Amino acid sequence: MRFRALVEQFLKFGVVGAVAFVIDYGILMLLSQVVGWDPLPSSVVSFVVSLLFNYVASMHFVFERRDDLSRRRELVIFVALSVIGLGINSAVIWAGTAALGDGAVAVTATKLVATVVVAVWNFVSRKRWLEAR
Repeated sequence: MRFRALVEQFLKFGVVGAVAFVIDYGILMLLSQVVGWDPLPSSVVSFVVSLLFNYVASMHFVFERRDDLSRRRELVIFVALSVIGLGINSAVIWAGTAALGDGAVAVTATKLVATVVVAVWNFVSRKRWLEAR
């Protein structure tokens, strides 16, 4: 893939990711700071909701679908890769809140770190296993 095309694809990925982040962060803060849930289960719920948006948007706007994958198999792979991302996200949230506490600033800082790490995982893994070559 040409460098320019890769940069354009990554920018589209970034836009989809930014919207998914707003969904993820909004639900996380609603559940952990307004409803009073623990940040860890709050982050799991918010991650899953944003995952559904991310699947639809990513496979429509960012990645070129593979002809050899049914939509069902594509979704299974997307979810499997995302579950790994969820594990990474949860580990960072757990470690960050254990070290910094569970106030709004600590949860926000921890979520930002988790988002960057998971974004790199998501782009690389989806490009490798879901995109047409």
